Amino acid sequence: MTSILEGSGAGGLRVLSLFMGAFLISMAFGKLGWFTDSSFLVAELRDWWGSAPALSRWYIDTVAMPGAPLFARLVLFGELASGAALVAGFRVHLAAGVALLMVLNFHFASGVMFQWGYLTNGFGLPVVGGLAALALGARRLPFSISR
Repeated sequence: MTSILEGSGAGGLRVLSLFMGAFLISMAFGKLGWFTDSSFLVAELRDWWGSAPALSRWYIDTVAMPGAPLFARLVLFGELASGAALVAGFRVHLAAGVALLMVLNFHFASGVMFQWGYLTNGFGLPVVGGLAALALGARRLPFSISR
């Protein structure tokens, strides 16, 4: 008897989508307060500003800080929606692409992606690599809502 997962990477990508979805949902739960109060995001941006490179500081000053009231809510919604979509297997490639852009945005703003430690940071390459694999390769995964 052959399994539907035998001989393909689809099963591995489906498991990866479950784990990445659970990760995003858990990250969103830590940001529930952002929905009603964007000062949490502003405080995080100010903290990053102190140690960020010049390009990230420019981004924080000109894009992130002025848009913080909107971004605080979008990040929470984006993490919850993309995480739920990844867990359910609904449009996995799209959900992973959206999540990847959000993660890269945070890594750019914080300046962490410009440091050598990014290569060993558990929130760095493993998350970016996992989401990129799902965004590029997750089509017709088993046990998904949309196949």
